[in-house]
Amino acid sequence: MAKGWGSKSAVVRAERVEVRPKNVPDPATLDVIRRKEGIELSRTRVVSELKSAQNPRYRELLNRTLADLDAKLSALAGN
Repeated sequence: MAKGWGSKSAVVRAERVEVRPKNVPDPATLDVIRRKEGIELSRTRVVSELKSAQNPRYRELLNRTLADLDAKLSALAGN
């Protein structure tokens, strides 16, 4: 066994402990954050599609989808 092996192991364990974040949100909060990010991503895609859409029926569909996504975002913000 190499000299100083035990002390290196202690240093590595100490570094691992320091890497952990101290203020990790609970699982429920993480779930809300993930759902919010997913809705925001969908909203971005719908807005992009709406800018280039030419068919009036498709534009109406996108507008209704956008309103639904906005309602979901506001409901998540209320929690």
